[in-house]
Amino acid sequence: MASDGEDLVKYITEKVVVYMESPRESRGRSRAGKQPWSQRWFGMLPVGLSIWRSSRKVRDKR
Repeated sequence: MASDGEDLVKYITEKVVVYMESPRESRGRSRAGKQPWSQRWFGMLPVGLSIWRSSRKVRDKR
């Protein structure tokens, strides 16, 4: 049981050290290419529905 706690502390320490040693610019780049949560969870379906809905609104105004 004690070794599990030590393993966890070792793992977390390694992750923190790798994070701190990486350049600041490379840490921020991963956020730039992040997709919206709706696309990540449901794919292109929400995008298609929003395009369809917006085209219907334009058509209804005519």
